[in-house]
Amino acid sequence: MAVDWVGFGYAALVASGGVIGYIKAGSVPSLAAGLLFGSAAGLGAYQITQDPKNIWMSLIASGALTGIMGMRFYNSGKFMPAGLVAGASLLMLGRLGLKMFEKPHKS
Repeated sequence: MAVDWVGFGYAALVASGGVIGYIKAGSVPSLAAGLLFGSAAGLGAYQITQDPKNIWMSLIASGALTGIMGMRFYNSGKFMPAGLVAGASLLMLGRLGLKMFEKPHKS
């Protein structure tokens, strides 16, 4: 069983971004969203670790963040934090898309 380290790293990035937003700006919505989406991404990474075809939670979390943070980046033009999270989320979507087409490994 291969651990989804990339997925767990992405979850940590999202959650820590919410915590940093709270520390720097006192933004409770940033903290709540970061922890909510970070937890969802972490659950998705755990599910992928258990069953590599079970990508749906990760797909929902990264898809939602791609859209939300992509729009924030488009409207503000600021790379931090919106552009960074949108870019990381877009990469996760691509990775998950590739996982959908992988052949199952024989054990």
